[in-house]
Amino acid sequence: MTNTAKFLIPPTEHESEKASNSYLMSLIAIIAGLPLPILNLLATLGFYLGNRRGTYYVRWHCIQALISQVSMLFINSALFWWTVSILFSDERITNQYIAYLITVLIYNIVEFIVTINTAIKTRKGIHVEWWFYGTLTNLICKP
Repeated sequence: MTNTAKFLIPPTEHESEKASNSYLMSLIAIIAGLPLPILNLLATLGFYLGNRRGTYYVRWHCIQALISQVSMLFINSALFWWTVSILFSDERITNQYIAYLITVLIYNIVEFIVTINTAIKTRKGIHVEWWFYGTLTNLICKP
């Protein structure tokens, strides 16, 4: 799910810490605003905006964290609003709802674990590219 690599010029301690914090920001936002998926995206976006003029290493990891939160927003929002419609309307819990709920839970757990792993490795100065998100980040973020 991830690729690790070293940059030609290793990041400084300060850069590694900022890059790692971009992932930790999304984890803190998940804990603080669990029922509202938009809070994760806003926290990560705010951290990116604060570091958008930073070094390439920091910007790259801020963008990768931001892209992952955009996909999480769509997946979690769909479940959130589907759940609200079940609670406040005549809609019933169906097999499709249960299947989507399980899928979203698995996706969130995997993303949570990968985010923690990436934050740890990034803090050590190891460049971690997530499958799919890393490729998009390479297209968006230029040195």
